Amino acid sequence: MKSRPSACLAAAAAGAADASLRMAKPPVLMPGHPPPAARGADVASQTARALVRIREMLLRGEVARGERISELPLAARLGMSRTPIRLALERLAHIGLLEPAATVGFTVREFTLAEVRDAIEVRGVLEGTAARLAAERLVDAGELDRLRRCSELMASLDRLSADSFAVYMDANEGFHAAVLDLAKSAMLRRALDMTTSLPFASPSAMVFPTSVLPSADAMLAIAQDHHRSILEAIGQRQGARAESLAREHALLARRVLDIALSDHNALSRVPGGPLINIAAR
Repeated sequence: MKSRPSACLAAAAAGAADASLRMAKPPVLMPGHPPPAARGADVASQTARALVRIREMLLRGEVARGERISELPLAARLGMSRTPIRLALERLAHIGLLEPAATVGFTVREFTLAEVRDAIEVRGVLEGTAARLAAERLVDAGELDRLRRCSELMASLDRLSADSFAVYMDANEGFHAAVLDLAKSAMLRRALDMTTSLPFASPSAMVFPTSVLPSADAMLAIAQDHHRSILEAIGQRQGARAESLAREHALLARRVLDIALSDHNALSRVPGGPLINIAAR
């Protein structure tokens, strides 16, 4: 519950804002033209939709790696104007899924196995730092509730099946997000968001291929033990141990990737697999 002074300050700020709105002259709008704010919101919404759709196309291999991709064909294909398409392409280039073409437009980026392994390694370093900061900055044991719930939910699943897969994915994502929240670092969050924007570097990327491997149950047991140990280390304020465990946990994804390289069914389930050139190591 907010304290009385905070509530008073909030009310005062709201009152001042209302007064400013009353004093400001309403903008003059041309008939049939939406206000600037509405136009901006519409572009942002269309850009978000374009970003999701184009990213799906890339991850599914609908556009081959190295292939040129430009605004006009995409605008026609997705039924959107060029502006949100252009903004979406620029964003995808910023996170590393596209590269600027030599002339105009972009090309779909190709990743080597070394780059995929490096991306997972970088995530491990960042998540290790997040776990250490979480342990060092923990104020109250109650802050661990979300982390504990996610860990217990994953531990309750004996194996990955059609029924439990989605539950495990959500709990796993929740666990990693909770560690990052406990780190209380906006700078670290930005760095980790950039790294995990690459599909094969996300915390749950290797859950897909793991589910079809003969060693799936063993891998799941190791991951669950990691989760419990990370939770314990953070709860006991053991920063160095928490960091080491989180980095080791990320390396498990590299082990799954290496095993999946010899199993076509598993490799096909790696998110963003069509972008990986397994011949270029």
